[in-house]
Amino acid sequence: MLQIGLTGGIGAGKSTASRRLVELGATLIDADLIAREVVAKGTPGLARIAEAFGPEVIGADGEMDRARVASIVFSDDAKLAQLNGITHPLIGRRTAELVAEAGPEAVLVYDAALMVEQGSQARFALVAVVDTAEDVRVRRLVESRGLTEADARARITKQATDAQRRAAADVLLPNDGTPEELVARVDRLWAERLVPFEENVRLRRAVRGGAPVVVDPDPGWAARGERLAARVAYAAGSVGRGVAHIGSTAVPGLPAKDVTDLQLAVRSLDEVDALVEPLAAVGMIEIPEIVQDDPQAADPDPARWRKRYFGGADPGQRVHLHIRVHGAPGWRYALLVRDWLRADSAACAEYLQVKRAAAEESGGDPDAARYVGRKEPWFDAALPRAEAWAASTGWRPE
Repeated sequence: MLQIGLTGGIGAGKSTASRRLVELGATLIDADLIAREVVAKGTPGLARIAEAFGPEVIGADGEMDRARVASIVFSDDAKLAQLNGITHPLIGRRTAELVAEAGPEAVLVYDAALMVEQGSQARFALVAVVDTAEDVRVRRLVESRGLTEADARARITKQATDAQRRAAADVLLPNDGTPEELVARVDRLWAERLVPFEENVRLRRAVRGGAPVVVDPDPGWAARGERLAARVAYAAGSVGRGVAHIGSTAVPGLPAKDVTDLQLAVRSLDEVDALVEPLAAVGMIEIPEIVQDDPQAADPDPARWRKRYFGGADPGQRVHLHIRVHGAPGWRYALLVRDWLRADSAACAEYLQVKRAAAEESGGDPDAARYVGRKEPWFDAALPRAEAWAASTGWRPE
């Protein structure tokens, strides 16, 4: 099963996207619909709300008077927390029931208008955002819902900003044009990304291979690293001791392969057994044959350099996840080299020359071993310089 999140600001056209995904075969979980269902007329949820806030919150039709409840909790954080304490567990249980009912090959789309506001995007293997300019959204709200322009803008202001939603997005679905144009974008997303992504997760198949190609730095690499790191941290839960964006795409301005390297720290590699399924749920698949780093110096206990390695299953973005013991040499080394290259522009330029030569010498070989092997001597020689920098600056790993 592949679980993805779908969101967008009011008036963006999210409902058009979700309807099309259902037509293509997705299973939809509508967060707003569930929130209404669990407090509908005659439900235990509504009875608990009436007990907490008074019988007047139930209207003459037996349904919850949403305006009255809103007036009670709007300016009272304690009452809002009380309301959430009633509704959130009910919503969680109903959502879990719907997830359990979906088949093992399902692409499950969680439609939530307030996903970014609630900070729940890290739960999903992919987040798609219907992205529409504010003026277009205002016009649609005025024309289709009868709002005044002032009311439309006021509602938009209460939601996350466009920048916040874009930062949360693995996929942007622009929707400033016609519904047909949005549907065409959804169709491409389904065929080119979601269907193969679901199959990769179900078959436990990471996306691998591809000739090493060094590309110009992308300003979006840092945000992508943060987004993916949050997803891994969510999956790791209390087992995790921190997730860091490492590797070349974590060094601003450095050309690199378009691959996001992440490092998850744990207390023991044995703990990773319990993370295999949670990590698969967010699109990270273990590659068991890669279990050890190459020690950068003679070490009487080479097992200290061991790691467990996962690759992303999303065909739309390449991800390498290195899981190492917190405080182990390999864990420290990955952070040290990243921070040294960030600080030392000359070393960064020198490393770029090595990367470009390695990519050229690999001759388009899809097996990255030649590319990586060509760079190793440089790292071996550079380690004392990185350590000297750490000593002179008082650097400590995060």
